[in-house]
Amino acid sequence: MGALDEGHFCSELENGVKLDCIELSFEEEPETIAIEDAVKVLMQGLGEDVNREGLKKTPLRVAKALREGTRGYRQRAKDIVQGALFPESGLDNTVGHAGGAGGLVVVRDLDLFSYCESCMLPFQVKCHVGYVPSGQRVVGLSKLSRVADVFAKRLQEPQHLADEVCSALQHGIKPAGVAVVLQCLHIHFPNLESAFLDSNHQGWVELLVSSGSGVFENENANLWADFLNLLRFRGINVEKNRMRDSSDQHWCPSRSPSGAIAASKIESVNQGMVTAVASILRSIGEDPLRKELVGTPARFVKWLMSFQTSNLDMKLNGFVSDRVDPQKLNGDGCKEKKIHSELNLSFWSQCEHHLLPFYGVVHIGYLCTEGFNPIAKSLLQSIVCFYGFKLQVQERLTRQIAETVSSLLGGDVIVVVEANHTCMISRGIEKFGSSTATIAVLGRFSTDPAARAKFLQSIPNTAISGR
Repeated sequence: MGALDEGHFCSELENGVKLDCIELSFEEEPETIAIEDAVKVLMQGLGEDVNREGLKKTPLRVAKALREGTRGYRQRAKDIVQGALFPESGLDNTVGHAGGAGGLVVVRDLDLFSYCESCMLPFQVKCHVGYVPSGQRVVGLSKLSRVADVFAKRLQEPQHLADEVCSALQHGIKPAGVAVVLQCLHIHFPNLESAFLDSNHQGWVELLVSSGSGVFENENANLWADFLNLLRFRGINVEKNRMRDSSDQHWCPSRSPSGAIAASKIESVNQGMVTAVASILRSIGEDPLRKELVGTPARFVKWLMSFQTSNLDMKLNGFVSDRVDPQKLNGDGCKEKKIHSELNLSFWSQCEHHLLPFYGVVHIGYLCTEGFNPIAKSLLQSIVCFYGFKLQVQERLTRQIAETVSSLLGGDVIVVVEANHTCMISRGIEKFGSSTATIAVLGRFSTDPAARAKFLQSIPNTAISGR
């Protein structure tokens, strides 16, 4: 980022730079252009047509998402804390602690989003911060969240993130001590083979880490018990003995033994794509030669190649031969049809607009006569996985699943897809907890509101967690 001499700048703007008094728009900034060019290389390496409708603006959208999601490289925590310290007296007597002289302050449930420095995939963070004021002054509470967000909006690993937030607050506020607890969730994509065969894939890796300074440096200090109890009575279950340093053992699935085995099955890594990812790292303000990032470009490319279109063309060949005889499905035409359902079929996919993951569950219903032997759940799960492992949009995914199931059954099908999109939390509105539902109806389901309602009411009222 600091490639231009400071003297050449008139001023720095949040969404642009004035260079020699000429303002560059976001699209014209060299970092944006470099990311766009790199994304085109990645898409071509996947066998995609970068001029296909729906993909034309993907490089720019990815550049915006990445630069927004890593804006912490262009921010300083010191600037946030300065000017946000306020005088607050403590107790009049010397017995006890309160206010600006020793009263514990805790801010809970700060939702953060970061990118894993090992694989560049997103991970979610629930952050809890506590500090003990000193010097009869307190900090504006919103600043705790903003400081944490500065470091989250960088390539990170959990323990390093916790340590950086803790250190920045300790140096910026100069309190008696700071405590930070992070509950982290790393998305764990199955490889294509396990997605077809393993219905019990664990979609998330969870990690609990902590960091303390000042009076919190001693892990057995009574203040730690106070801090954790203030979390616990609000339903936040964190135990100190469950916390560990994520650097002791790689928490990223791409560096786990199973992840390494899956990556090794990819015959070779396209060096042009690896170079493109390294260019992205430089453009967001990172050093691709930093020891923690040396293998990151190759790991990201190996993961991305699992969505290569050509690798999937053979997967559905056996499905057509399994097409159901319409006579068996519909009986003699006199029997009443009943709804058969397969619910909560997991899927994992990649948004073609932002190259960010989305995931969730698929519910499939179809009409058949009594005595008809239902389609095997494994076959429906395979169809879901087949269409998930591509650059996708949720609406197309829903339609493709419905059309394929209908082609097997020759009849009445309804498909509902419920998904969480990481682009909803990594950029723009940063709306944590939102989900999207799409529906496709074919045959009788398109004309019979009662049949649709009956199926929709059978879907369990559970949140999408991917876990």
